[in-house]
Amino acid sequence: MFSDRTNWHLSPNAFTNAIEEARASGLKLLDLTVSNPTEAGILPNVEAVLTALANPEAMRYDPQPRGLLKARQAVCSYYRESHEVADLDPERVILTTSTSEAYSYVFRLLCNPGDEILVPKPSYPLFEFLADLADVKLVPYPLLYDHGWQIDFDSLSKAATPRSRAVIHVHPNNPTGSYVSLAEKAALNKFCENYPGDRSLALIVDEVFLDYPHDGVPRQSFVANAGALTFTLSGVSKISALPQMKLAWVATSGPQEIVAAAGARLEIIADTFLSMNAPVQLAASVLLDQRRQIQPALLDRVRVNLAELDRQLAKHPSSSCTRLRVEGGWYAVLRVPALGTDEDLAIDLLRKQGIMVHPGHFYDFPNDGYLVLSLITEPADFREGVMRLLQVVE
Repeated sequence: MFSDRTNWHLSPNAFTNAIEEARASGLKLLDLTVSNPTEAGILPNVEAVLTALANPEAMRYDPQPRGLLKARQAVCSYYRESHEVADLDPERVILTTSTSEAYSYVFRLLCNPGDEILVPKPSYPLFEFLADLADVKLVPYPLLYDHGWQIDFDSLSKAATPRSRAVIHVHPNNPTGSYVSLAEKAALNKFCENYPGDRSLALIVDEVFLDYPHDGVPRQSFVANAGALTFTLSGVSKISALPQMKLAWVATSGPQEIVAAAGARLEIIADTFLSMNAPVQLAASVLLDQRRQIQPALLDRVRVNLAELDRQLAKHPSSSCTRLRVEGGWYAVLRVPALGTDEDLAIDLLRKQGIMVHPGHFYDFPNDGYLVLSLITEPADFREGVMRLLQVVE
């Protein structure tokens, strides 16, 4: 009765079952996996946001496939003010309700059923479901760790086949927190432009965590990338810590003629669904403006927790537990002794100490020995949780 594309394994995994059992038993859990910023205790200007959503203009239906011009202009202003991109044309921006929807648009634009998308590993686990729904095959290429994360271009080249259509990269990556360096950016453009065959490859760049460099030094956006055909995805979910407002976008850049052709086709895809709602679009400038209040507070939270993690690790040199280098984003990766599976360790931490951490295999780490912690957790919970974690690991 159901399609093969939804033939997923639907039973809860052992870690999820362990969480449900712990909660049912009344065990108080310290959640070091918090990814929802609305649960992190840092809020935008509530009155400003709600007032902006009450715009009377929302009572008029004005279906615009790319999104209302005023909202797209607000996106362009964000890039101009935060990333010094002065010439982003709002006609190159298409609004979506989420970056997931933006991915689905781009996959449908680029791929026939069975075509391939090259995706980094480790990275965010959502890609698999999005690819299945678009009848696209994901082919992984590794990120290597050596005093920091780098793209393995030799493996990327070997992973490509005649059915490859695009390369995904996350800037900075989730959960490794590694940005694409300028040298890697040039190499990605060269790889995509010089791909052998009857077409070049596209770049799909996810920049949802772009605004959270831990050293405070802004990183360059791909939104003005002039090399390969590039689709840059982002939204207010992370920029302004407002995931519930469902405002995201995909911006197209690259060679002028192919950008125009891609934009025309994307417009038809967007017109087919018309998923954006008027109140959020009319409030776009206010929602984006919340970043001025939210981002400093979240970055301060991230830095405080990261410093606490390092402080506690320094007190436990015998634990063989180390933090991998992270440049940006909301997460930290711990390398721990691989005495069993990461899932078994996460379950052990849950049952023995009442703390929740993500096992590395959730993010397709190549082997066991990795845990992922959220750095936006409330500091008191984070401090206590890390202390309990190190007790078990040691």
